[in-house]
Amino acid sequence: MTDRERNRTTERQQDQQTEPKRRSVGRPAGGAKSSGGHSQSLVRGLTILEGLAAAPDGLALSDIAEDVELAPSTTHRLLQALFQQGFITQDIESGLWKIDVKTFRIGNSFLEARDFVATARPFLRRLTATSGETANLGIRDDGMVVYLAQSESKQMMRMITRLGSRAPLHASGVGKALLAWMPPQEFEQIVAGRTLEGETPNTLTDVDRLREQLVEIRRQGYAVDREEHAIGLNCVAATLHDESGLPLAAISVSGPVARIDDSRLPELAALVAETAREITAKIGGKTPTEPPA
Repeated sequence: MTDRERNRTTERQQDQQTEPKRRSVGRPAGGAKSSGGHSQSLVRGLTILEGLAAAPDGLALSDIAEDVELAPSTTHRLLQALFQQGFITQDIESGLWKIDVKTFRIGNSFLEARDFVATARPFLRRLTATSGETANLGIRDDGMVVYLAQSESKQMMRMITRLGSRAPLHASGVGKALLAWMPPQEFEQIVAGRTLEGETPNTLTDVDRLREQLVEIRRQGYAVDREEHAIGLNCVAATLHDESGLPLAAISVSGPVARIDDSRLPELAALVAETAREITAKIGGKTPTEPPA
């Protein structure tokens, strides 16, 4: 008997001893639903992927079963399902399970998104050096802006946004810059059945007025937030576009009204819009000349 055959025999014996014991303490049988309504098999499979992603050298069946607190037979069935879909692979020599190329491709889609953040960072620093104000980069997540990068002003009074924090699309310069170049059907999906909450008395809460402002944003090439997200803060933003001309992210310069007043907005608007065009070109995007279809 080979080492592999002995290992498999041992795993089957462990399975026979362990499976009844594990279920006796209240673990649902296969096919039961979690309290959140999700399939336990899906949750367990994702847990396995997370474990394998954290172990680049691979894991043995027994280690995976211990991590997910399942019997080896149940774990093996989940591994086979993931293997058949191309998410994981098994090393023939060692028998260890590892992440396969399909999981890499899925994860790499996020890495690609991170690339434009890295590309934008020196431009954000240049914006701050030129304007003296805080520069930000944000992306859309449903009806919200999520801020991913920032170059902080050295002024005593300055705008600071915690990375990962959110703001409503309709109530922020970055958000309105993203909305302006969004395909109409996507915009309608976002505003359908949604109340545009007023963050401040200056926030646009009427959808028709918001539509009119988005037309103006497309025409002039930048968006302005005049104390719409926070009293005392003004913001100028412009869109980064992907290779199809669709909005990928947006950058902004923000600061106190005392420094970013109406007289200074044209200067900052030109600076931010030109920087957005430079970043778009750098990442292989295309700045559109026409509204999205």
